[in-house]
Amino acid sequence: MKKLALFLLCIVIPLLVFLSPYHSAKAAGLLTPADGSRPAMKIREHHVNVIVEDGYAITTVDQVFHNPNQQDMEAIYSFPVPEKGTVSQFTMWIDGKPIHGEVLEKQKARDVYEQQKSSGNDSGLAEKDKYKTFEISVFPVRAGKDTKIRIAYIQPAHVDSGVGRYVYPLEEGGVDEQKLSFWTAEEEVSHNFSFNLRLRPSYPVDKILLPKHPQARISKQGNDWLVHIGNNPIQGLQQQQQKSEPMQPDQQLQMQSPQAIKAMLAGQPQPGEENAPAPAKTNQSVYMLNQDIVVYYRHAPNLPGSVDLVAYKPDSNKRGTFMLTVTPGMDLRPITEGRDWVFVLDISGSMQGKYQTLAEGVSRALTRMTPKERFRIIIFNNSSRELTSGFTPATPENVNRAIGQVKAITPGSGTNLYAGLKDGLRGINRDRTSSIILVTDGVANVGETAQRKFIDLLGKKDIRLFTFIMGNSANRPLLDSLTEVSNGFAVNISNSDEIIGQILLAKSKVAHEALHGANLKISGVKVTDITPDSIGSLYRGQQLIVFGHYFKGGEAGVTLSGKISGQKKVYSTKFTFPDKTDANPEIERLWAYAVIERTMREIDNFGEKADLKQAVTDLGVEYGLVTDYTSMLVVRDQVFKQLGIDRKNRKRLEREFAAQKQRAARTAPRNNRVDKSAPMFKNNRPTTRGSGSGAIDGWMVLLLTPALLVAAYRRSKKGE
Repeated sequence: MKKLALFLLCIVIPLLVFLSPYHSAKAAGLLTPADGSRPAMKIREHHVNVIVEDGYAITTVDQVFHNPNQQDMEAIYSFPVPEKGTVSQFTMWIDGKPIHGEVLEKQKARDVYEQQKSSGNDSGLAEKDKYKTFEISVFPVRAGKDTKIRIAYIQPAHVDSGVGRYVYPLEEGGVDEQKLSFWTAEEEVSHNFSFNLRLRPSYPVDKILLPKHPQARISKQGNDWLVHIGNNPIQGLQQQQQKSEPMQPDQQLQMQSPQAIKAMLAGQPQPGEENAPAPAKTNQSVYMLNQDIVVYYRHAPNLPGSVDLVAYKPDSNKRGTFMLTVTPGMDLRPITEGRDWVFVLDISGSMQGKYQTLAEGVSRALTRMTPKERFRIIIFNNSSRELTSGFTPATPENVNRAIGQVKAITPGSGTNLYAGLKDGLRGINRDRTSSIILVTDGVANVGETAQRKFIDLLGKKDIRLFTFIMGNSANRPLLDSLTEVSNGFAVNISNSDEIIGQILLAKSKVAHEALHGANLKISGVKVTDITPDSIGSLYRGQQLIVFGHYFKGGEAGVTLSGKISGQKKVYSTKFTFPDKTDANPEIERLWAYAVIERTMREIDNFGEKADLKQAVTDLGVEYGLVTDYTSMLVVRDQVFKQLGIDRKNRKRLEREFAAQKQRAARTAPRNNRVDKSAPMFKNNRPTTRGSGSGAIDGWMVLLLTPALLVAAYRRSKKGE
């Protein structure tokens, strides 16, 4: 038994090391001056409710702030900007009544807030700090009292190679040095915390995984999947779980964490075996808002390539809005010839909380190379240098040496991203397929920083740039532009991600052919305001999500064309756009934000112009979105009236709430596939599974390891 226990521990300990929490990063929370000039307030409650359905996610956050001081205070709450998400609701309870915010031009909203604050009146303000954070200001939180607010944001729900990923961002990123020198964040929740996600998939889902939250409770209710994290289950979730189907053995495995295995070996109760803990005492924190919550959901195998349509057109005589999701089932063959890889790695100071994730990811990527492949490694902070001596064959000896060098680095200093990319582009061999893997948080602050210069640099070489964007508050606008101009792709990485799975997804893309010069055309129905207006390349497993307007329903022809290894390919289908539908009013906001992102990319690339700035402002005001140029203001109803502020967002929210109520009453999720009668693709959509993909299922590796350990332990008990 001792030998078996030693054998098990030899497996468990490395697993624990690999899955242990990474270094703490700056977190979401209430901002307090670093010099201690203002007493800290408290986050008494923090409740998150997420609905993922019809191709997008709606996240609603309820918070209660408490002021333990003897004077009224202003609360400033900061949280990272979610990927492709923007604040669409800010509600503040005044005299027990919820008041929904309205969007104004940014400076005007700030001026009104400051005027109300100086007069001692209740008011709130939601602002965006470029790509970094959203900041919610609330005044006053009365002395010794609580104030409740609600924030909601909406974002598309992408599925990549059959795997969907939702991130609730809490790690702030640590990229704003000026902000960090002035503010600290009160990240403790003192009383109650809950995170509840309901997944209503249009296609069957067979696995849910939360890599860094093994305490999560996962269950099924009909076709829906439910995820709960919290110090005490809320009543509604308890009722749902009583009606839920029992978890199958493979679902239960997902709750087996390294900590659970360690407890089992020691004969202690495992997480989930005991009852939920009682609410924490009032003088203790129950949750820290310093770690992202990442939820993976995996579709069932052998699903066909498909085209899905979600539309909003409440009046048959007026313009409608649509979201078209193309999930290709393409015959993309593996690339077998030798390739060259250039790793360009950010080792600047802002990477300190993320570097272990970077090093682990690069190590995994290197170990999966074949001797036919070659690699170089460039590192950069204030300057750039190469760890390798030119292109190096990926032999075991060379790979192990490089891994040791990467893991030995301690991040520090500034970020000369331009120098790193410039060095990475040197020595490219035109006779071999070459790609650059850039791993960074993208905050260039040393050397050349103008976004246009980066685009010009990449334009000099015909090379694909694959970017791993580390952490929240990364400069996504810059990195997305670089990816777009090089026809590569970008992958967002959190410290809470399952890094093996993310590497497999990226490796599968670059190891297969791609559809280059992709173009989507819609005929038979008048469409306009399409975004994206340029697609570029589609890689294995990638979805294409297109937004636009249309004027009359009817049958449309849709074609997706491009080239695979120089040969032209055309995929086509026909389906009907609805003449009237009111189930998904949120699609209007998603379209508007997609256009705002495209416009902001143009501003970042070529400079701010008055007409572009006004276009973003107008879209933000019309569709109730917080942007770089608009903010959301909450004041009393009579103040809105006195200032002549139209309650556009309140009316929009009323339509959305009514539609959400109707969707919630559906007994089963709606299947939005529209190409069933004329399939666009003959093949199934790619997955991460071993069959036909040439890749090991990283998530199954993670899930099966605890299962094997438990089985070995049980066998050993029988043999005693």
